[in-house]
Amino acid sequence: MALFNRPKSLTELVAENLKDRIVSGEFDLGEQLSEAKIAKELKVSRTPVREAINRLEMEGLLVVEPQRGSFVFDLEPDELDKLIDARVCLETAALKFAMQTKSKRLHVELDKSVQEMNLARDSGNDAEYLRQDTIFHQCIFDCANNRFLNDAYQTIALKVSAVRNRLGRHPRHMSRSHKQHIELVKAVNQGDFQNAFKVLENHIDKKSGSYWSEVTEKVKTKEEALSATSAN
Repeated sequence: MALFNRPKSLTELVAENLKDRIVSGEFDLGEQLSEAKIAKELKVSRTPVREAINRLEMEGLLVVEPQRGSFVFDLEPDELDKLIDARVCLETAALKFAMQTKSKRLHVELDKSVQEMNLARDSGNDAEYLRQDTIFHQCIFDCANNRFLNDAYQTIALKVSAVRNRLGRHPRHMSRSHKQHIELVKAVNQGDFQNAFKVLENHIDKKSGSYWSEVTEKVKTKEEALSATSAN
């Protein structure tokens, strides 16, 4: 029996639009969103906008505060540290399983993504490079053959992408990131898990001097500025 090809509802379309804009960096972290403005921009009523906002609140991308409004999620330094720790635990575990069960497929998929990164860098397409960066790391979970591990990662994947897209365009970070991606592909191809683990951990851990430390510093600076303003 043929399955129904159900068209997407307005709520789904609005939710996808807002999600893309949050993850891509069009909206700042902590920025307040206006239901009326969004409805006008998308030429829809406020009902699907409100329903989309509620949906994205459940996904952790928006925070709805009574009497105040809806805000893009934000991260304090300790929350960012915990997000990074969670990512390190999940992604290194996924890498281990992927190299044990689907090492050849993992190498092919990661190498394909790196080739696309090369093209993006050559053409100066930072947005495409960052999109491939997201695909690269998702490949590790796709090859881990553990849907529960992948489900756990999806609970933070959008926030990880949102932070990446806000800071990943920095030339110094992009150059370092690209080099580490290449090193990881090489280690996977050689079946060298210890080196692959080390490269991946250095790539994503806050203690490695990666862009996560830059994020933390920016968040702390923002917090200090807000505190100083409140004191005055």
